[in-house]
Amino acid sequence: MVNVLTSKLWYLRIARIALLSAAGWWAYKNIVYAQLPVTIEWPKTNFDKHNVDMNEILSGGPPKDGIPSIDEPKFVSPDSAAEWLDPREPVVVVVLPPTARAYPLQILTWHEIVNDTLSGVPITVTFCPLCNAAIVFDRRVKGKLLDFGTTGRLRNSDLIMYDRQTESWWQQFTGRAIIGDMLDTVLKRIPASIIAFEDFRKAYPNATVLSRDTGYTRRYGSNPYGGYDSIDQHPFLFSGAVDGRLPAMERVLNISLGTTHRLYPFKILDKTPVINDVVDKKPVVVFSKAGTLSVLDNTSIRDSRTIASATAWDRRLDGRTLNFEHRNGTIVDRETQSRWTLLGTAVSGPLAGRQLHSVPSGVHFAFAWLAFNPQSSIYSPP
Repeated sequence: MVNVLTSKLWYLRIARIALLSAAGWWAYKNIVYAQLPVTIEWPKTNFDKHNVDMNEILSGGPPKDGIPSIDEPKFVSPDSAAEWLDPREPVVVVVLPPTARAYPLQILTWHEIVNDTLSGVPITVTFCPLCNAAIVFDRRVKGKLLDFGTTGRLRNSDLIMYDRQTESWWQQFTGRAIIGDMLDTVLKRIPASIIAFEDFRKAYPNATVLSRDTGYTRRYGSNPYGGYDSIDQHPFLFSGAVDGRLPAMERVLNISLGTTHRLYPFKILDKTPVINDVVDKKPVVVFSKAGTLSVLDNTSIRDSRTIASATAWDRRLDGRTLNFEHRNGTIVDRETQSRWTLLGTAVSGPLAGRQLHSVPSGVHFAFAWLAFNPQSSIYSPP
């Protein structure tokens, strides 16, 4: 008989028990909230305007702003951040020339939204832990400057945000307003990547990093969703049908061009860290690199298992289509033998200093992406 506490998976079992306990509490909270008219909590929201089935919207437990957004972010240098940020920890990287900035997931996990301004552009950096979705938006809409908070509600297990100016509700995964006066307005996405902090620090030593000085007391560096991203886990508060083509909790990178969506499962990227492909007749490339910590595994992020980071780029440069390969641990293009980073920058060879253009992409759990985009194709090696 195996002793649960001596088994190497004891922490995962305990985390699942905690998650089930939390699920029971959230279910109770749902019942409580269901007894109250939503207009009591949201008197300014125009619920007459909506484009989704209201029965699909569930309480995640916390009330409006119960998960507080960061509205006055502070920043530190990469060297200062290295005092508390493990080199392998994931950060959301946003580059709006001439400025680059990193937002550690260990902070975003507790806040989910950061309202910021980068290179003069007002942005909202969002992260939904339940969907593993980090998405950045321009928060200028129809001549209005919006700032966002959390509703405490979920749809397809995904964060529903609200803007404080009209109190319309927005689906984080799509950036579309689903309830309120801003109905059907779609936020413009800002390119962003999730990579290990050490790769960001090496690429942008003079950049800035979101500080832990948020104005809130949280256990930054710990994971409140212990064991959640186990491949056999069922997504929390998700009642839809799981697409049978992939495990629900498989991480995928999407590339979206026009109306075409293609998914690249991490189980493929683990074996093939460079993929040359064509999506919607456009040549693209996926770069991946092992060694980034998962923020949804162990309750201590530093002690979590490592996964890949993945990014996507247009392979065309100066009218020429490049073909890339993984060679001796580095990314090289066959045409010039230049060496490239995960961030699409050539660091040596004839193309040193050149930058590939990003393509619309992101990393998510498969169940979430396919719930919103069921028509997506899934890449398989030739």
